[in-house]
Amino acid sequence: MKRLIGWMIGAALAGGIVFASVAMAQEARPGATLAAQSGDWRAVGLGAAAAFAIAISVLGAGYAVGRIGSAAIGAAAEKPELLMRSILFMALAEGLAVLGFAIAMMLLNKI
Repeated sequence: MKRLIGWMIGAALAGGIVFASVAMAQEARPGATLAAQSGDWRAVGLGAAAAFAIAISVLGAGYAVGRIGSAAIGAAAEKPELLMRSILFMALAEGLAVLGFAIAMMLLNKI
């Protein structure tokens, strides 16, 4: 399991690097000033930050939901009245992915 999480984090970082390198590979505008070129780099940085924010938050939420879900099913098998409480905890863990998505959208709106 730990090896799988390591591979998933590595894939997310590699995807962010590919995204940034594609943005950097675009041709510079002829006659663009230094201020305009720095705006391009700002867009690349904001795009990479958005990719990093969503990747880490979704990976964390997936890990948390997996751990909480397995514990919730085990608890519900022994005490069925704990099922609703455990679903609440799973919803709280899933909120992490929603917050990461919201942060990524705020970052992308600044580009």
